[in-house]
Amino acid sequence: MLTIKNFINGEFENPISNDWIDNYCPANGEIYGQTPNSSKADIEQAYQAAKKAFPNWSQTTLEERSKILIRISELLEANLQYFAEAESKDNGKPIHLAKSVDIPRAASNFRFFGNAITQFSSESHETVGKDALNFTLRQPIGVVGCISPWNLPLYLFTWKIAPAIAAGNCVIAKPSEITPVTAFLLGDICLQAGLPNGVLNIVHGLGNSTGQAIIEHPDIKAISFTGGTKTGVNIARVAAPMFKKLSLELGGKNPNIIFADCDYDDMLETTVRSSFANQGQICLCGSRIFIEASIYDTFKNDFVKKVKALKVGHPSNSKTDIGALVSKGHLEKVKSYVNIAENEGERIICGGKTVSIEDYKNGYYFEPTVIEVPNNECRLNQEEIFGPVVTIMPFNTEEEVLQMANDVKYGLSATLWTNSLKRTMHMTTNIQAGIIWVNTWMLRDLRTPFGGIKASGIGREGGFEAFRFFTETKNVCIKY
Repeated sequence: MLTIKNFINGEFENPISNDWIDNYCPANGEIYGQTPNSSKADIEQAYQAAKKAFPNWSQTTLEERSKILIRISELLEANLQYFAEAESKDNGKPIHLAKSVDIPRAASNFRFFGNAITQFSSESHETVGKDALNFTLRQPIGVVGCISPWNLPLYLFTWKIAPAIAAGNCVIAKPSEITPVTAFLLGDICLQAGLPNGVLNIVHGLGNSTGQAIIEHPDIKAISFTGGTKTGVNIARVAAPMFKKLSLELGGKNPNIIFADCDYDDMLETTVRSSFANQGQICLCGSRIFIEASIYDTFKNDFVKKVKALKVGHPSNSKTDIGALVSKGHLEKVKSYVNIAENEGERIICGGKTVSIEDYKNGYYFEPTVIEVPNNECRLNQEEIFGPVVTIMPFNTEEEVLQMANDVKYGLSATLWTNSLKRTMHMTTNIQAGIIWVNTWMLRDLRTPFGGIKASGIGREGGFEAFRFFTETKNVCIKY
């Protein structure tokens, strides 16, 4: 049994209450470890450690902070296989996916923000004719809270903590209680890299106990959260009246819009990936596929053929395309949407059933599923399923598909397939989303702002946007 511990002030600690949560392996449904369910007392302990560390860390030179973050990146790369196997076992994703995407991206987060902090600059303005100079300081906030989800555990955990500590803050971070292992392992990496005690404190537990204690703490001055929209609403309700800074990256119901003039083969290959990568458990997956009517039947036949060829299997199998879903509860949620489709008379073209894997019959496996829907108002097109389920439907005009793309409460991302520059400019200007890919998907540049609109959240992560969030702006005016 693996025993996860909190990482507070450079030490691994049991929860003060001695309250624990079982940790399940999605591939076989078995308990393989225990995770703390930390209380307000643990958060207070972490806060005191962070508060004590802040004066020195905030005054540490940019070069020294940069050196430590880059060292963390190097240690993650040196332990790539170990972390990939741990991520796969904890989350259910194929090992090859964790090894090629999740852990390299976590290492890149530390390297990027370690380098970027040395280039983050303030502004100055000479007030001509007034003999005055204005300059802007960007100073670390203090102690901040970072709460990350289970779908890309270390990837998104480090996406928050790396810019926070690079900017000179001290952090209390909570990974998802469903996937705590790689965050736990990160503590030892930070010690090896020489990160001072108390700068990063990793506290485990449930959202309604540990997470709630973080957002309610009166002296944690900012909250960066990635997760479900319902939880984001609760965080905003608690934190906003306390005047905390908030960055909320929430749900998505992203349109994938395909015009007949696209590069068809490239589109088809990418659409399979954008539909089912990470078992469809990515907030950026294109779960609503709209296809121009003239190529709809061709697309449907070709797409379904490729989807049926995807291999559902154990995460350790190098040939596995679709691993296990993250938990039994999430598997049941995904199944419930297939039941909704059946009850509403929508057509399940392929998939829709759980999968039994030999020797792992209690694992949380589900077929990649394609459902043909008659309109955009159905529940499958309006609610976030967050699994290997996509819907397809035809459209005739740009204005028709634009209306459907925007007719949803979310606005995180969109994908557009066309070779018309005029159409590209018209569509990207009018699609209501924070991120739009044209003739590609998930091509990321860490310098660019990341985030959504409407119920997909507030604020932006990435690049200097992250540093702007994790610092306070102070203007100084000098008359000379």
